[in-house]
Amino acid sequence: MAKIDESRPFLAVNIAVLTVSDTRVEADDKSGNTLVERLTADGHRLAARAIVKDDIPSIIAQVQSWIADPGIDVVISTGGTGVTGRDVTPEAFHAIYDKEIPGFGELFRMISYEKVGTSTIQSRATGGVTGGTYLFALPGSPSACRDAWDGILRFQLDNRHRPCNLVELMPRLMEHVKPAGA
Repeated sequence: MAKIDESRPFLAVNIAVLTVSDTRVEADDKSGNTLVERLTADGHRLAARAIVKDDIPSIIAQVQSWIADPGIDVVISTGGTGVTGRDVTPEAFHAIYDKEIPGFGELFRMISYEKVGTSTIQSRATGGVTGGTYLFALPGSPSACRDAWDGILRFQLDNRHRPCNLVELMPRLMEHVKPAGA
């Protein structure tokens, strides 16, 4: 059974929060604030925060700048995962994934189903890894951010979570890349 192994020391993860919205500013970014509150309450570090428009090139540019930053381990976005014409976050993330983590979206929708029923099919939440950085795209509601953090991310981003977690895999995420001159 899954559990937290309290005998292991906690390792804080550096997390960037990206809000994808045509209308939000930091003062009214409830979903971004929800993520920041939860990740810091659980002992992680907010490494960066930004708001970008629902625009594939803008999303990709911001995420790629964070992937290039060795001080950022994880990027969590909120917004732009629906099915309307302006919802393009999954397309942006899929364009840059090295590897998708399909189970993340599946598990998010399972958790969401318990609260919103079949309306969960409107979410295209997704997760993956690129350049050694984990990427997670969440819907743009505080409730969805709480569900994803409380039900998935707080455990998978805690190195003490057993039987396994994403943190312990971080040193191996770039093992497919050969060092220069090799």
